[in-house]
Amino acid sequence: MLYLLKRYAEKDITEMMCVVKRNAVLLSILICLVVFALISCGNKNNNSDSKLGSQGKGEIILATTTSTQDTGLLDVLIPLFEQKTGYKVKTIAVGTGQALAMGERGDADVMLVHAPEAEMELVKKGAAINRKLVMHNDFVVVGPPEDPAGIGKAKSAAEAFKLIAQKQVLFISRGDDSGTHRKELQIWELAGIENPEDRWYQSTGQGMGTTLDIASEKVGYTLTDRGTYLVKRDNIRLEILVEGAKELLNIYHVMQTNPEYVKKTNPNAARMINYEGAKAFVDFMVSEEVQKIIGEFGKDKFGQPLFFPDAGKDEGELLK
Repeated sequence: MLYLLKRYAEKDITEMMCVVKRNAVLLSILICLVVFALISCGNKNNNSDSKLGSQGKGEIILATTTSTQDTGLLDVLIPLFEQKTGYKVKTIAVGTGQALAMGERGDADVMLVHAPEAEMELVKKGAAINRKLVMHNDFVVVGPPEDPAGIGKAKSAAEAFKLIAQKQVLFISRGDDSGTHRKELQIWELAGIENPEDRWYQSTGQGMGTTLDIASEKVGYTLTDRGTYLVKRDNIRLEILVEGAKELLNIYHVMQTNPEYVKKTNPNAARMINYEGAKAFVDFMVSEEVQKIIGEFGKDKFGQPLFFPDAGKDEGELLK
């Protein structure tokens, strides 16, 4: 009797183990099918997202200058763009030199920058396309109210820079290859000083807002775009001492990264460029609605606009 009970018990256990094994095999197969489906779906989505000219909405990377961010202009424009188009924008605010390099490498889809000569180098290479004039403001030379270098009576920015160098009064440079830094170097060249190097000349390697803070703390001079200065004015001890000179014009353009150019050196990066999203952003920036917003931005707080809209204008006329 005990023998029979033991036999049936062993039989039940054996059958149960077989069932468990069969279920484990089925479960493993099911897991593999699910994983395969997820991978296939992911690859499909990746291919769709990276496809040039895709009509799907996605993220665009905007490489731009610190001035467009520090003034708060992008805080107004980016949400409007996202709402109207369905694209999401990742903004990277750096110096114009870095922004242009990002575009050339394919690390950005679209660029909003203010160094016309450097921009045209990318256009001539074929690295940037669809370049459009957007707006302008101007650069100003600011310094301590006491004006120890006496630049307040200078007739040009170059004359002011020459006085600063002669008297060796502290000058704070961004030193970051930004549009502002490039403009500063142009002015030094006009002043007959190609490479200012001395204890009185210091670089921050930082954006415009931080550079203004440092110039204020150290009681020095610096070159800044007017918009960022107006935003910071109440919190720094610096005054506009030189303005209005022709060489101080500050012009902004928007342009797309060319995926065909990037494809030659980095096919993977080229596939990730959101061509349609970048084109939508360019069209948005030069649209009548946005140009009106740009022209009004800052008036309520500062009594004057921080930028002047220029879409559709002859750039040569601005430079006269």
